[in-house]
Amino acid sequence: MIQRIQSIYLFVVILSNILAAIFLGNKLDKMASFIEAFKLEYVVFFVLITLLSLWGLLTYKKRGFQLKVGRLNLFLNFVALGFLTYWLLILPGEIHFSKKGIGLIIPVISIVFIVLAQKAIKRDDELVKSADRFR
Repeated sequence: MIQRIQSIYLFVVILSNILAAIFLGNKLDKMASFIEAFKLEYVVFFVLITLLSLWGLLTYKKRGFQLKVGRLNLFLNFVALGFLTYWLLILPGEIHFSKKGIGLIIPVISIVFIVLAQKAIKRDDELVKSADRFR
């Protein structure tokens, strides 16, 4: 059902990635031209993760498929975390966390909430399977 705890977790993932796409897009517009080449790829990455989370949220009746979408979303978040870490390491100058590092926190938040959602989906699946045994 849509009012389950995993829906709240996935909704937090959706909101954090939307904010990351907006924030990263706005901040990178004001930075040097070296960084502007990376802007579109990261914003598209966050939008893709957001759409996958929304898809997982809306497929609440198919728990097995929801788990697969969650695993794919988890993989994409780890890839985004790796790319953003690499991006932070190659940036010239000092690291001002408010300007450069905020995008690095969002995949970590997403990973935590996706793992929590995966656990809740598995728990629901086990509950449904145990109820099916009684029939």
